[in-house]
Amino acid sequence: MDYQTTKEFNSFSDGSVDGTDDTQALVKQFGDTTKLLVTTIQKLNNAITGRYDSVMQKLKDERIVFIFDECHRSQFGDTHNRIKKFFNNHQMFGFTGTPIFADNAVKNQLGKRTTKELFEDCLHKYVITDAIRDENVLKFSIEYVGRYKQKQTSLNFVDIDVEAIDTKELLESPDRLNKITDYIIQNHSRKTHNKAFTAMFCVSGVDILIKYYDLFKQKKKEGLHDLRIATIFSYGANEDDKDADGDYTYSEFSEAAEPQLEYKTKHSREKLDEFIADYNEMYGSKYSTKDSQSYYGYYNNISKRVKDKEIDILLVVNMFLTGFDSKPLNTLYVDKNLKYHGLIQAFSRTNRILNEQKSQGNIIAFRNLKSNTDEAIALFSNKDAKEIILMQPYEDYLDVFDKALARLLEITPTVDSVNNLPSEHEEMEFVRAFRDLMRIKNVLSVFSDFSHDDVEMDEQSFEDYKSKYLDIYDKTRSNNATEKDSILDDVDFELELIHKDEVNVSYILNLLKLINGDKTEKGRAEKRKQITDMLSGESHLRSKKKLIEQFITETLVDLEDDADIEELFNTYWDAEKLKALTKIATDNELEPFKLQKIIDTYLFSQQPIERDDIVEALKVKPKLLQRKKIALSVIDKIMNFVETFIDGMVA
Repeated sequence: MDYQTTKEFNSFSDGSVDGTDDTQALVKQFGDTTKLLVTTIQKLNNAITGRYDSVMQKLKDERIVFIFDECHRSQFGDTHNRIKKFFNNHQMFGFTGTPIFADNAVKNQLGKRTTKELFEDCLHKYVITDAIRDENVLKFSIEYVGRYKQKQTSLNFVDIDVEAIDTKELLESPDRLNKITDYIIQNHSRKTHNKAFTAMFCVSGVDILIKYYDLFKQKKKEGLHDLRIATIFSYGANEDDKDADGDYTYSEFSEAAEPQLEYKTKHSREKLDEFIADYNEMYGSKYSTKDSQSYYGYYNNISKRVKDKEIDILLVVNMFLTGFDSKPLNTLYVDKNLKYHGLIQAFSRTNRILNEQKSQGNIIAFRNLKSNTDEAIALFSNKDAKEIILMQPYEDYLDVFDKALARLLEITPTVDSVNNLPSEHEEMEFVRAFRDLMRIKNVLSVFSDFSHDDVEMDEQSFEDYKSKYLDIYDKTRSNNATEKDSILDDVDFELELIHKDEVNVSYILNLLKLINGDKTEKGRAEKRKQITDMLSGESHLRSKKKLIEQFITETLVDLEDDADIEELFNTYWDAEKLKALTKIATDNELEPFKLQKIIDTYLFSQQPIERDDIVEALKVKPKLLQRKKIALSVIDKIMNFVETFIDGMVA
């Protein structure tokens, strides 16, 4: 939490906050001129225990403001009272999206303690329903997967709810865990839009986590999936979450890294080291549980890789289920009895807004959490908030799709009719209608039950309309390049709804090999059409369409079965790339070496190309009034070159 909070503060204003790696660093910052500190309650507790009195005693009467984030559980131990007792002139503020009320408080030796008891009256409320209405977070789509049948007679079976049985034997049976693992493998691509997003999988305890991890690992060895699985958990006394609420506090994390706890749960620590070794092999790192610094580095590295989409599924018990924000994370698999604040906190890992493609947070529950979900929503919002927080059922979106389709067909009854739209006004109507259809399909496609058979439009027709939609997008970009005004200039085409990460040049090369291997004219024609349709329907591949079709026509003819298609394609591609680069330099009178340097710099830095760099590369310097127009034209040609010959060409 301190790492993430420090990063967020400094993203807002660089250098505004100093993070603290350990208690000694925190004490040093207390003693200098640092005004704003980000730390953990564990380090703060260590700082006031007596060892650092030479510094800390001087602060007892200083005016200090404490701001506690995620205060719904971290403040209910003795540490909170010690902090209040040590600092005589303090002001405390607590922030949480899920406060502890009497209904969700856990009873201990002091009775049921609430957030109000610790922080007094609530100053302001902004609940999840407000955030969804303001479009600051997304709704949740919840699917309950897994009904289990119990034999009643030799002929009849009756559905039995897992939670009604609630037996350890059933919930932890190897057959059940294996089926859930297979379900995730089979559906993960659908849930994450072909791995455009990432997921977490939270389970009931460390022992179950170990079994799941081993299942994923074994199935990967068998070639059944290529998912990048990582895990982190506490291996100390707090491994099991007795309250089953999915929460996580830093004190738990700190204890997990202490070597002396090994004797308590030796097996789990050995397994964690084994899993970290897998992680090190996958990413070339050197983490372990040998000391808190290495373990903390592992924690931070996992956090970064989840946010960078370098981990497909993060397998956890409690860690990362509260306070962790990753916009590319859109799915939570649940095999755990979440409730109240823990349920809302865990679900909320998935609903951070990113782009048009991320239309909701996906919750796939392998336990019947419906009543718990209803209770949690009622507690933290109100009893009528479900319609705002939860997505509609699958069947409702089928109706919405068919209505959007009817609107599209009113404007363009057939695919070919798109070509005959009389003006940009009609094209605008088509773009808006098809974009609405794409949005609904984007939502539907995440449901496990989705099939084009359920809607009134087959998949090929959708792809054909999508190709026409992209034709208009290409025309609009072309108009912009010639500085022609267009009413379509301000339309957001929402290309994120079209992009599919698995369709790349490597994928197309495999299809080219299939064309060469098929000696029947019909088979070759079908495979060629498949490639052409794909190139037309994928926005990031359309710029390559003409070149790839040319390769098929000119090179992929009468080759031997064992011909190296990849080598032939790469030779062809390099030659075409050189021709295109030479044409840009010749047509615009640019120094070829300087042009190449501009492109190399852009590819390395990903920073916008400067107009002055283009002017510097020109053989003949234009007049001042002409420089902007010439430079912008050259930059546009360079970006088209990069899009065509470089983007997506990593096999």
